[in-house]
Amino acid sequence: MGNLTALGVKNAKPGRHGDGAGLYLLVKPSGAKSWLLRVQKGGKRRDIGLGSLAALSLAEAREKAAELRKHALNGRDPIAERDRDNRPTPTFREATKDTHEALKSGWIAKNAAVFLKSLETYAYPKLGGLKVDTIDASHILGVLTPIWTTKPELARKLRMRIGQVLNFSHSKGWRSAEAPGKALSVGLPRQPKGKNFAAMPYTEVPTFVGDLQAGTPTSGRRALLFLIFTAARPGEVRFARWGQIDFIKRDWNRPAEIMKEREPHTITLNSSAIALLEEIKAGRTPKPVDLIFPGPRGNPLSDMTLRKVLRDAGQQFDAHGFRSSFRDWAAERMHSIPDAVAEAALAHAVLDRVVRAYKRTKFLEMRRKLLEAWAQYL
Repeated sequence: MGNLTALGVKNAKPGRHGDGAGLYLLVKPSGAKSWLLRVQKGGKRRDIGLGSLAALSLAEAREKAAELRKHALNGRDPIAERDRDNRPTPTFREATKDTHEALKSGWIAKNAAVFLKSLETYAYPKLGGLKVDTIDASHILGVLTPIWTTKPELARKLRMRIGQVLNFSHSKGWRSAEAPGKALSVGLPRQPKGKNFAAMPYTEVPTFVGDLQAGTPTSGRRALLFLIFTAARPGEVRFARWGQIDFIKRDWNRPAEIMKEREPHTITLNSSAIALLEEIKAGRTPKPVDLIFPGPRGNPLSDMTLRKVLRDAGQQFDAHGFRSSFRDWAAERMHSIPDAVAEAALAHAVLDRVVRAYKRTKFLEMRRKLLEAWAQYL
């Protein structure tokens, strides 16, 4: 038994009151009361806050202290164990709400609302009551298959959002693995060409790239090549300026004003993109504000310019559709790369908070690996 009693805790005056075995009740002059545990780890004293008296009773504080002392004796970090989220594994519905709450500050209001609404409508009927650690590819296929070919754009977004919830759950320790990738790709049929942005099948893109490179190097052809190499949106390419390019780091640092979500975003530049930029830059020293792909009179190219390049080549696809070509290739050919990495390469709303902070550097490295593999494939 400890030195303190429930009545003694209730009537404790300002100061430090020891219960024994390193557990103390701290009482501030204001009357606020909290628990502190003192342990020895690696020959050093460590003080660990356990929480307020309102959150932990005397019995609960003793139980928590005993648990953390055991972790310290076993060589584990008692502070890390204290901070570990040990609540029971949540259902998909509960985890979705937690994911939304954690990530919504980084989204525009419309995207935050659609995230919840789409999952409530399409995912909850089959996944809502399942514990997140039990959800596998077969469960997700049950959600996606009925709409994969009839509502392709919605289905792709649902796949991404379900993946966000499961990856967030993995980061919280509720799942042992991230969202399934390869198993989903092989279990879903090829989607029909979208009505908004007709996409060239990725298997045909290398030949088309070769044809573009063999033609006269006009600003329009070069812009379309750069768009394909980087999987960028047409507007991002048309307004690209030399000051955004870091040749040393091999990055394209795109400012918020040219991005769809109005958030700055960095694209890793693969060898094909760098070679194209060096070819354009050869023999001159452009100013940082100069457009990389200028149109007539130095103005930005129009969307019609890129469309004309495609039509002149006898192609009925859209420039924007090459993003889908890249995404399909990544899903079907790059099984070692998580879906979240491919989505981040497209500047979609997959934030680094989906993964632990220690993975952020690797996240960028994986994007670089992905884009370089795309260049080699092309």
